[in-house]
Amino acid sequence: MAAGGGDGRQYGGRVTVFVVLSCVTAALGGAIFGYDLGTSGGVSSMGSFLEEFFPDVYRRMKGDVRVSNYCKFDSQLLTLFTSSLYIAGLLTAMLLSSWFTARRGRRPSMVIGGAAFLAGAAVSGGAVNVYMAILGRALLGVGLGFANQAVLLYLSEMAPARYRGAFSNGFQLSLCLGSLAANIINYGAEKITGGWGWRLSLGLAGVPAALFTLGAYFLPETPNSLVQQGEDRGRVRALLQKIRGADDTAVDEELDDIVAANHAARGGGDSGLRLILSRPRYRPQLAIAILMPAFTQLNGINAIGFYAPVLLRTVGMGESLALLSTVVTVVVYTASTVVFMFVIDRFSRRTLMIAGSLQMLVSELLIGAVMAAKLGDEGGMARGYAAALFVLIGVYVAGYSWSWGPMTWLVPTEVFPLEIRSAGQSITVAPGFVFTIFIAQGFLAMLCRMRAWLFFFFAGCIVVMTAFVYLLLPETKGMPIEQIGKVWREHWFWGRVVGLDGTNDKV
Repeated sequence: MAAGGGDGRQYGGRVTVFVVLSCVTAALGGAIFGYDLGTSGGVSSMGSFLEEFFPDVYRRMKGDVRVSNYCKFDSQLLTLFTSSLYIAGLLTAMLLSSWFTARRGRRPSMVIGGAAFLAGAAVSGGAVNVYMAILGRALLGVGLGFANQAVLLYLSEMAPARYRGAFSNGFQLSLCLGSLAANIINYGAEKITGGWGWRLSLGLAGVPAALFTLGAYFLPETPNSLVQQGEDRGRVRALLQKIRGADDTAVDEELDDIVAANHAARGGGDSGLRLILSRPRYRPQLAIAILMPAFTQLNGINAIGFYAPVLLRTVGMGESLALLSTVVTVVVYTASTVVFMFVIDRFSRRTLMIAGSLQMLVSELLIGAVMAAKLGDEGGMARGYAAALFVLIGVYVAGYSWSWGPMTWLVPTEVFPLEIRSAGQSITVAPGFVFTIFIAQGFLAMLCRMRAWLFFFFAGCIVVMTAFVYLLLPETKGMPIEQIGKVWREHWFWGRVVGLDGTNDKV
């Protein structure tokens, strides 16, 4: 079923019901992340929420003609409401979750992450002041720091190599569905009289959190993690046979590769983080772990994801219409992700990422052009141009959802050998949080000062990241995790970087 060793053999087996159910349950972690992405922007544009916690922003939004259209939502405290989640997530990922996941396993990290999500949803929904709302978001961030890296490792290790792309994309699909649910709830909550609709939007994050926590508690640990923890070979073999549904020979071949990778890891004697930072053979993984999540944020997707309702209100849409338009955009996002699941393992990773980047680039340039030409400091945008802007946002989101969206989660999990997988995934999560904080905290201020030129800035970042994929990202489709070292040694650039340090390593 999955490609085997360095000699190109194939592990046997099939896609079993057991592995499908396990991966679907783990992928629920994406639904929590998506729900947060959908909730924060919608709640930040609700008049009842702004009136209670951000009265200055509410006054500007209601028609203070002294303030430019581009600056009506410019408030560092308002953006802190969004970015506090990612600040807490960054600290958790850097200081605790990598160590815990490597030593205790993927499943316990998911359980802890889900419990923190539950606590954050309760505090956010019951907030009586802005600081309590921010505290709730920070607790959600702790959950995100644990769950994100553990879920992605879990999916990549449980899935057969041939179908790893489709299985890992389950996280992205779950994220989309969570975001869609949040935006539909936002649209309905905005219509609730009495000013408590925003509490419903924030508090209902506890539903996917509860499902994820309960499901994670009953999940099996991955064979890779069990080997890493020194578990008895017989138990690991029995689990692997249940996962793959393969014959004895195929199971033994895959297990031998996992054990060999673990022996190589233990032979080094250093922590995963120290290995990544000190050994030339891991320079390619380090570069990808930092640059891919950075590019994903700097292309502008989370600026739109967090603040789409705010952006649409900026160009003159009403509160309800802005929320409804965001629902439609997320439907496009979700539909594109579903389509992607059927093509991800038929086309190369590089082809999909470059094609998606070009679609995003054209859309971003046109968004900037429309706003520069038709939105001034006062008054709204003509309805036809606002509709065109909405369509362009949908085209941009579609391009992202079948390229960089899932690939940002998938590719890093494909490039780390076992000895650095947990530390490597935390490094991937950390810069993602850093640049997410930058976008979440800075977008509204940048929009106020750069105006439409902000979207040309994002377009420039897309050009750079497309060049990165073309020149420096090797193809990882179908490559077994245990054999990833061969990819770097044969690359035109990275082969010179890893040098002799990696030539004798099977992994």
